[in-house]
Amino acid sequence: MQDHLVKATVPGLRAFAAVTTNLVEDARERHDCYPIAAAALGRTMTATLLLAANLKNQESVTVRIAGNGILGEIIADADENGNVRGYVKNPHVDLPLREGKLDVGGAVGSGSIYVTRFTGLKHPFTGSSALVSGEIAEDVTNYLLVSEQTPSSVGLGVLVGQKLNVLASGGFFIQALPDADDSAISQLEKNLATIPSVSQMISSGLDAEGIIKEIFAGMTINFNDKYPVNFNCQCSSDKIEKVLISLGEDELTGLINEGHAEVVCHFCSEKYQFDAEYLRQLLERIKQKK
Repeated sequence: MQDHLVKATVPGLRAFAAVTTNLVEDARERHDCYPIAAAALGRTMTATLLLAANLKNQESVTVRIAGNGILGEIIADADENGNVRGYVKNPHVDLPLREGKLDVGGAVGSGSIYVTRFTGLKHPFTGSSALVSGEIAEDVTNYLLVSEQTPSSVGLGVLVGQKLNVLASGGFFIQALPDADDSAISQLEKNLATIPSVSQMISSGLDAEGIIKEIFAGMTINFNDKYPVNFNCQCSSDKIEKVLISLGEDELTGLINEGHAEVVCHFCSEKYQFDAEYLRQLLERIKQKK
């Protein structure tokens, strides 16, 4: 199944659901994540994609999970076109299972969640709230209520197989609109209390539309949009070159003396190699601008 995101509405409510199995597996491979890191990173990336589904042209959102657990910081960013990237500071960590499940909350620990929205204004908006469980979905739900005063429900799931690969990943994000009535909220709450977990729904073969149908069973659903989502990093040789130039003459000279420079992108683990001759050319460009 190709990864995708679907938008839908029912009277008084709107929802976004996504299947992200392939892109989370891509991230797991790039960062060589152990299962608990793959689950935490996958949930964070999926949540970021769902938050970005509300964005317009040239806008993006970044989610930073700053916990004191063994995973360290988790960061993901996504745009309105379904592109997402992310990384976890310590991908090679593990904890014993808790009640038969990956202890993501224990690995994340306590701390804060930060959400930054880049909307084209001069200064981006950043909101934050305390982590309530470290399980990511509950933390995003709490953030939306506390920091953005938006009553919401977020569900996230990542299933990792015995071979350490990601078998299923996805999530949903439901918002109550100003005209939501009590009957719609009541029906939604009943449905959420009985539906399987996100990873179970996806591993059983449901796509994003199927997840929304489960969430809004017994309600009139209008599907509005569907588009692919992908792991896509914006790094490039040109951008890395600008970083090297920004180091200045002394740093570049030191790299030239070492014979080469290797720069690794945090978000996608892509490695960029620059030999001494190329670095000399960059140094000359700096000198010529003086």
